[in-house]
Amino acid sequence: MDDQLAPHVRMDKTTVLAQPAWSVALVHLALVLLGAGAGWLVKVLAEWLVTLSWAPMQGPAKLLTSVPEPWLTVGLLSAGTALGLIVGLIAQHEELSVVVSDERVTLTRKAKGQEFARDRVARVFLDGKQLVLLDADTGELARETCELNAQRVADAFSAHGYSWADQDPYKDDFRRWVSDMPGLPQGANALLKARAQLLDKKSSTEDLRELREELASLGVVVRDEKRRQYWRLNQRGF
Repeated sequence: MDDQLAPHVRMDKTTVLAQPAWSVALVHLALVLLGAGAGWLVKVLAEWLVTLSWAPMQGPAKLLTSVPEPWLTVGLLSAGTALGLIVGLIAQHEELSVVVSDERVTLTRKAKGQEFARDRVARVFLDGKQLVLLDADTGELARETCELNAQRVADAFSAHGYSWADQDPYKDDFRRWVSDMPGLPQGANALLKARAQLLDKKSSTEDLRELREELASLGVVVRDEKRRQYWRLNQRGF
């Protein structure tokens, strides 16, 4: 199997979907180089600012350029490189990895895993850049941002016997939410209003996830598009 297009299939017939090692290394290298470049740019900018008596931030610029060479250059390049490496590690930590077997699906992000038994997963598809798992009542078990190769994700789930859809089979059931919209279960409008405020503020995904789960418990499926919310009822909600 082509390592550039993971998944990697182990002997126990478990398919691991993750970014290939070469891609991760390339991203880290690019961020390290960008960080080093930013450190060098700070040095050049500071040296330029001290020549301009009218320029702002004279104090920090003079303090920075007072550091003797080569320690100034070494220090700034090292700091930039370290910053680039940290950003790369954070980005890798936030990437979704998917483990698929005949018995279960495990989704892991930020070292936190969600595991779903095979008999709970009725349908799987990609909604744009989001991997979605549905249960038998058409409710969402999971909706996770997924940057993995779409064809490889589809092939992995299909190979293990999961029902894969090329698009959301219930896409036409979604309706755009507006405040106090009729047809929703009691309490759902309040939760959607709270989510709308979080979307406007670009708040943490964890807060949005919690409200999504509360809506799911009421039988409401919600998807976001450009800070707008769309909803439908699962089969339990009808």
